[in-house]
Amino acid sequence: MPEIRHTPQAPTSTRPLAPGEVIGAHRHDDHQIVYAGSGVLAVTTDEGTWFAPGTRAIWVPAGCVHAHRAHGRLDLHLLGLPADTNPLRLDAPTVLAVSPLLRELILAYTRGPLTDTPERRRLREVLLDQLRASPQQPVHLPTPSDPRLTAVCALLHADPSDSRTLAQLGTATGAAERTLSRLFRRELGMTFPQWRTQLRLYHALRLLADDMPVTTVAHHCGWSSPSAFIDVFHRAFGYTPGAHRTSAVPGTMIT
Repeated sequence: MPEIRHTPQAPTSTRPLAPGEVIGAHRHDDHQIVYAGSGVLAVTTDEGTWFAPGTRAIWVPAGCVHAHRAHGRLDLHLLGLPADTNPLRLDAPTVLAVSPLLRELILAYTRGPLTDTPERRRLREVLLDQLRASPQQPVHLPTPSDPRLTAVCALLHADPSDSRTLAQLGTATGAAERTLSRLFRRELGMTFPQWRTQLRLYHALRLLADDMPVTTVAHHCGWSSPSAFIDVFHRAFGYTPGAHRTSAVPGTMIT
């Protein structure tokens, strides 16, 4: 089992990551906000993967073991907060909506200078106020533990375009449809169609970050047509996959 690195203080900094670059499993005694203004960031824990394009940030609570992966080139903005500073009272990883104002505050606060000044303390208070008003977003791909559910999810991870029904997938893995349906709700907190949509969105974000054409992404991830993909993507993230692919996402900037 890989060693889990312990860094007591969560850093506040900006770090460039190359496509596919990984920051291995680690934990902090502080809370941390993780934001990527371009590309797609994935934060993985034992419970699943949280993923965020440029209009989202990820809250990582104190003590949570997590790893980062970059999809596409990104500048990773890390903002550490003491364990007694929890503006949203969150005790689990959570994806947060990032408004244009919150984005600028995160960029300014993580780029420094990092010296403690009255101006910087005021900036931090405004940032915390904006965090309190930030809506939570269901951009999470939970990880199953039951072996029957794991087998089904592995098939779809390997091929997100797989269009088989839950009954057909159950036949392929030796599990009853009713059992699998119950496991999806109990273990993952969502229905099978909801989980498959989250999986396809996750893979779509990764492929778009690698500059794959929208039509190809739609086909690869199992949508019946590019227009169906665009509709689901827009409802999930508030902008089109074409805007994401060209880095023209509202509130983001390539640096």
